[in-house]
Amino acid sequence: MNATWTIDATRILSREEIAAVLVELNRTARRSVNTRQNLAIFRLATCCGLRVSEICGLKLGDVKVALSRRPYIQVRKGTAKGKKPRRIPLWWDSATLADLRAWADERKGQGAKSGDYFVCLQTRKGKQKVTRHLVRWVQPHPELPKDERPPKEKHWEDRTMMLCRGRGARLDRCNTRARFKSACKVLGDTRLAEITIHTGRHSFVSHALAGGRTLAEVRDAAGHANIATTSVYTHVAVSDDDDGPGDIFAFNHVDQEAGSDSDGEAGGEKQ
Repeated sequence: MNATWTIDATRILSREEIAAVLVELNRTARRSVNTRQNLAIFRLATCCGLRVSEICGLKLGDVKVALSRRPYIQVRKGTAKGKKPRRIPLWWDSATLADLRAWADERKGQGAKSGDYFVCLQTRKGKQKVTRHLVRWVQPHPELPKDERPPKEKHWEDRTMMLCRGRGARLDRCNTRARFKSACKVLGDTRLAEITIHTGRHSFVSHALAGGRTLAEVRDAAGHANIATTSVYTHVAVSDDDDGPGDIFAFNHVDQEAGSDSDGEAGGEKQ
């Protein structure tokens, strides 16, 4: 790792920004399945630290929300950076667990199985287009002299082309990035121009450390190869061995008007 590598404040979503995004997404979630899925994507990036490729490849069976003790997300070798599998604790923040559990239930209600994608295209039916293709020419009566033969006959074939895939198909990276931006639109155009879906991952590491998780815990959850990478995000980490669901992102549910009252809190009240 480059010893001069640093993270500046513009690459981290603040407490107030995360709160604003979650308040708006929860306010509008009932209107659209896409909004509810965008909430899940925002949670995966910002409150779980998944990379965009890991979000796209996540399967329903990888999200272990049904466990009563220490639920987690399994990032499989095939989707993890550097082919290094890892587990991301979901008991660190009870609200994140609740939102991901609700989306898992909705996916199951759509008929999704363990091996289906956790987030996916939500179009009910794929769109198709039928086109005609010339497959061959046929010369009738080839035994006749050329000047007496009728014109060649064209033989056509109808072919169906899928313009877009239907519900359940894998999201590509561009679509997932666009959904993260859509989830954050409450922050305004100026801020949107500064952030990417990877901003969510930076935010996860920063807030997890501020919420009391140790450097080693956050390194493992984020999948950092070197603990020095994790230490860039903070110089202080508080030890915490509590087994119950925590509230690292508890400030997310504070109204923006009241958000300033919690600025001095660590954001990691333990149950």
